Amino acid sequence: MVDLNGTKSRISSVRSTLKITSAMKMVASAELVKAQKAIGNMLPYEAGTRHILTTLMKGISHPLMQGHPVTEKVALVCFSSNQALCGAFNHNAIRLALETVREYEQAGISVTLYAAGRKMQEAFARAGYRCLDCSAMVAKPCYREASRLGSELMDGFLGGRFDRVELIYNHFASMSSQPVLRESFLPFAIPQDGDGIDRMILGRSTGDAAPEDERDYIVEPDRRTLIGVLVPKVAALKMYAVLLDCVAAGHASRMVAMQYATDNGENLLSELSLDYNKARQQKITNEILDLAGGSVR
Repeated sequence: MVDLNGTKSRISSVRSTLKITSAMKMVASAELVKAQKAIGNMLPYEAGTRHILTTLMKGISHPLMQGHPVTEKVALVCFSSNQALCGAFNHNAIRLALETVREYEQAGISVTLYAAGRKMQEAFARAGYRCLDCSAMVAKPCYREASRLGSELMDGFLGGRFDRVELIYNHFASMSSQPVLRESFLPFAIPQDGDGIDRMILGRSTGDAAPEDERDYIVEPDRRTLIGVLVPKVAALKMYAVLLDCVAAGHASRMVAMQYATDNGENLLSELSLDYNKARQQKITNEILDLAGGSVR
């Protein structure tokens, strides 16, 4: 016999949960639009700066682009979200981050960890690793914080603290796909079309916004000085692009997770309502039979 009061209480609980999951889906959708808008606003500047740098770099190198012959000290910047309820988004990034740390440890390489996301920071703490917490820039993505982190890493690379810097983050490939990527940040390589921020554009390509391939630039004071300014700038833009990419992926993953939760909740609500109505009807039928039996006697 179905407990009517218990079933009614479960129906009320499921309805309350559906309101929460629906609201979270709407919030994630709005945040995703903001992240995509930030990416779109960044495109023309990033594309133009990268093209100028590519043109000027012919025959000239930069210390940030020169790899160290022996790699003994590595910095890992690992991105996650600050919140849960986004499916396997955080789990996949944390798993790759821990695997990478253990891989370097087995090779006898010292690893400095930067956790860009509270869930990543908590995972490192549970695993017994110390890390530098950069969760604030995930909560409110902005170029200033990303550039500050990029500058710290570049100073460490040039000063010999790091021989290599890698990034681990979820890439926003589509609404249903956010694969985890492991990329090299330093030594720096100029992103080509199809790399870096270009992958983040939904239905757009930075190649369309890039200047013409052949352009006669007048450089003042000289190419080498300008390259010394542009290389750190483009590297900081890549850090900002990765931050926006990860944040957008997190919102997309949360939207999908909340949609699944809402669909499952509606199915459960339908089943519970059916069971409740059947039990209520059966109870009424039994009461009528009892009354009919009493009148016959």
